[in-house]
Amino acid sequence: MAYFDQDFIKFFSELEQNNHKDWFHANKKLYEKKVKLPFREFVAALIDILEDKWGSIPYDAKDFILRINRDIRFSKDKTPYKTHLEAMISAYGKKEYTRPGIFLQVNHKGLKLYTGSYMLEKENLYRVRTEIVNNMEEFKQLTTDATFLSVFGEILGDKHKRIDKEFREAAEKQPLIFHKGFYYGFELDEKALLKDDLIEVMMEKFAAADGMNAFLDRVLGG
Repeated sequence: MAYFDQDFIKFFSELEQNNHKDWFHANKKLYEKKVKLPFREFVAALIDILEDKWGSIPYDAKDFILRINRDIRFSKDKTPYKTHLEAMISAYGKKEYTRPGIFLQVNHKGLKLYTGSYMLEKENLYRVRTEIVNNMEEFKQLTTDATFLSVFGEILGDKHKRIDKEFREAAEKQPLIFHKGFYYGFELDEKALLKDDLIEVMMEKFAAADGMNAFLDRVLGG
């Protein structure tokens, strides 16, 4: 089934040009019915499917959906609303950015999906780097897999300019060891967003991350 329609597209297209409280309040009913509700239904359907991959997920869709309101306290940009909806779906809760889950952004331009490990604290980063060093060939095969590359392109993440001495030799052979995080994503355009098979297409692409996500999860889940 199709979760999004032209009203969803129109809302975000117009919000982008009218990002202020008066416009948003004037269109609040449209937002509730044609934007917020279908997105919640979409996330709920996605959770049902992900339980087949991850096992029981003890959270509801509302637990994973982030607010559309922006935090402007420390930002020079004072526009009050994000121009997209976001959800962070994980078997471990919406604040879990370390172990691989799904981060979604959806608006009038389409859908972006990211997975992998976004925010690695010092101890976890050390564990991932050690695992890479101990399994260099496996990691190389995962990151150069043709299907993975065709969907995700490359592994993203900020990098350290310098790393601990014990990793330097390995990093000459595998530069990804310099990364602070290991995440990757793909995009679907507006046309895909409006189709009945959106979730099927999305999950088929997401499956290309299974190997890399399993590698990270075995390190970070211990």
